[in-house]
Amino acid sequence: MNTTKSHQLLEGKNGLIFGALDERSLAWRVALACQREGARFTLSNAPLAMRLGTLQKLGELTDSEVFPCDVSDYKQVVELIKKTIDSTGKLDFILHAVGMSPNIRKRIEYSQLNYGLMRQTLDISAISLHKILQACVQNKALNDGASIIALTYIGAQRVFSKYSDMNDAKALLESIARNFGSRLGQKGIRVNTISQGPTKTSAGSGIRGFDAMYEFADKLSPLGNPSADDCADYCVTLFSDLTRKVTMQNLFHDGGFSTNGISEELIFDLIALNEQKNTSE
Repeated sequence: MNTTKSHQLLEGKNGLIFGALDERSLAWRVALACQREGARFTLSNAPLAMRLGTLQKLGELTDSEVFPCDVSDYKQVVELIKKTIDSTGKLDFILHAVGMSPNIRKRIEYSQLNYGLMRQTLDISAISLHKILQACVQNKALNDGASIIALTYIGAQRVFSKYSDMNDAKALLESIARNFGSRLGQKGIRVNTISQGPTKTSAGSGIRGFDAMYEFADKLSPLGNPSADDCADYCVTLFSDLTRKVTMQNLFHDGGFSTNGISEELIFDLIALNEQKNTSE
């Protein structure tokens, strides 16, 4: 449970949050933090995800409208943006927390990818951000000074074998954020990505080898892995007016993992493992 004190950093702001599935979702925790800070927002996810998850419950908790939307279908995205404007007014912030790889779900190795499935990965996990922002621009849905955040992962810069084609999708997602950030800056609109450390969410648990990735990152990070609520608080700062000049950035929120070379804990673990190996021989 997030016990952060409210500072009403988002009072009077309207938003749109994509991707909440259940209470463990990053987007779910972000929604609760935004409500705590005084924001109003609408919620959206794919129709299938809404059937599998509990998004309606979040809508009730936050007194928010819930609209289904398949972000791979541009017509649905445009319709969603129009409904959102009618519901809350023009937008001050958007959270893009959408990602899915059919290849990973089917455990297809990277060197043997199904390209039809890969196109779905890229469309849902990255190109959807372009569709959302294009629809916002065309429908004049963003207030001057608005802030857009897309959640990403260090797989965009480094290879994590079990992350497969999501590594590619996150790299594309970050590029789209930079390109739109450059074009929307004249209206004070910020577009950033947050590279979140491994977090125990429903989505993360679907990645083969996630537990090992989580433990490795936790041992390498000086501050340890960030929680979903930590991520939510960070998003609030970027949605707020306190970060008016931060845009086109990929911001690592990972306890220092992305910068640290090796930790004392990992060194001692490797020494112990080596000693155990020598003893068994």
